[in-house]
Amino acid sequence: MDKVINIEEALKRIEELEKENAELREELEYYRNRKLSGRQKHNAKWMAIYNDFVVGYESGMTMVEIAKRNNVSERTIYRYKAYYDKMKEKEE
Repeated sequence: MDKVINIEEALKRIEELEKENAELREELEYYRNRKLSGRQKHNAKWMAIYNDFVVGYESGMTMVEIAKRNNVSERTIYRYKAYYDKMKEKEE
């Protein structure tokens, strides 16, 4: 443990560590800015379409009409319906 380090070695090591820190910061920035894959459940866009689904569904629109109106697939609308049914069940 009693390693003797002169000032030149210490400065060289500091330079290496600063370079490594810069590379790690770049990598961290990449991970912060990347797009996450998969559905982002309940974000603002999801909630906007869901709320429109509720209005349309409760007013008697068909699933196909709601899907076309929101420019999403019918499968997506059926996911909203499953969520809607689950929320209605909790209310009762």
